[in-house]
Amino acid sequence: MAVWALGINHTTAPLDLRGRFAFAVDKMEPVLHGFRSSLSRQPEVALISTCNRTEIYCASEHPELEHTLDWLAQSGGVTATVLRQHTYSLQDGLAARHAFRVASGLDSMVLGEPQILGQMKDAIRAAEAAGSLGTTLNQLFQRTFAVAKDVRTSTEIGAHSISMAAAVVRLAGQIFEDLGQVKVLFVGAGEMVELAATHFAAKAPKSITIANRTLERGEKLASRFGAEVMRLADLPDRLHEFDAVVSCTASTLPIIGLGAVERALKARRHRPMFMVDLAVPRDIEPEVKALEDVYLYTVDDLASVVQTAQANRQAAVAQAEAIIDTGVQSFVHWMEQRGSVPLIQQLNAQADEWRTLELARARKLLARGEDVEAVLEALSKGLTQKMLHGAMAELRAGDAQAREHTAQAIHKLFLRKER
Repeated sequence: MAVWALGINHTTAPLDLRGRFAFAVDKMEPVLHGFRSSLSRQPEVALISTCNRTEIYCASEHPELEHTLDWLAQSGGVTATVLRQHTYSLQDGLAARHAFRVASGLDSMVLGEPQILGQMKDAIRAAEAAGSLGTTLNQLFQRTFAVAKDVRTSTEIGAHSISMAAAVVRLAGQIFEDLGQVKVLFVGAGEMVELAATHFAAKAPKSITIANRTLERGEKLASRFGAEVMRLADLPDRLHEFDAVVSCTASTLPIIGLGAVERALKARRHRPMFMVDLAVPRDIEPEVKALEDVYLYTVDDLASVVQTAQANRQAAVAQAEAIIDTGVQSFVHWMEQRGSVPLIQQLNAQADEWRTLELARARKLLARGEDVEAVLEALSKGLTQKMLHGAMAELRAGDAQAREHTAQAIHKLFLRKER
């Protein structure tokens, strides 16, 4: 059995390219079925898609990396040649190591950030619901989550980390003298918006407003912060009211366009606006960044902010890597043992066949009234002769070197002393 992983992330691909390969977790089932049917075999498969990465993990008798690349390129509307320049591919132990590092927060834009572990668990639940997980990938990800838990509890990898949400507030503090006078608009009501709203709320801004396509979900989030709720459809008419806009939705197209921002700036008499687009694909048209009175940041722009204090965590990283090394060795050993399963099954089947034959013979002898002790003696001899026949035949056959190899195997298998 082979395991392979292929993906792109924030270090290998620009934001707009990553946006082409964003898959919503609640729509994963048809995507997984489409991928499996595109390959010559039906591999086990899981797909992880976040703001910073899209990765496919597969398991099958033989790796099919080229087919995996072709499918991903087609799904994103680019050529395989273009995509290949931005992807990484890993197999077996290296694929396991990568999964362990991702889940532990070692491969994130924010070193040690905890959100990725939950995102991976959601992706694996979606694969399980779609029926695309098998024994091998299930084992890989159960070990992945166990390693990540060990890293989190045994090291300080997450200590002092600046989350993406906290970084947004830090940037806002550099632009506005007093966050207590800032009106903040959050577009969306997902986990990232909730985190950002939590950090902003701690600074007691002048007002918080939640704009969401589903009003009910927006109201639920707004109730936590005493915030106002507005419909997403009202956003263009009210955009000028807000000093800071943080957006993170699952929309496949930008929902805040250049024209809307230009009109908002005009109504604001060109007072500056702070805008953060945490969505992949983008929620805010990239041309907005060129406007003189707008400070627009994307997830990639936040990289330098969130990487502070890394020097304090290098010892924790070394500890985490050691835990991951042990996990990789354990998984590779399990994989190697899995390779022996067919042989073990054949050996058990052969032994059962011999046992069945000798039992049938013994029952016939007992039915004819033969002595029980004699029947048991014949049964035991029959079994031992069958079990040793192959080894004895090999010792008598072949050249001297072959017989020596057979002798060593017999010593190891039959003549070792029990401790």
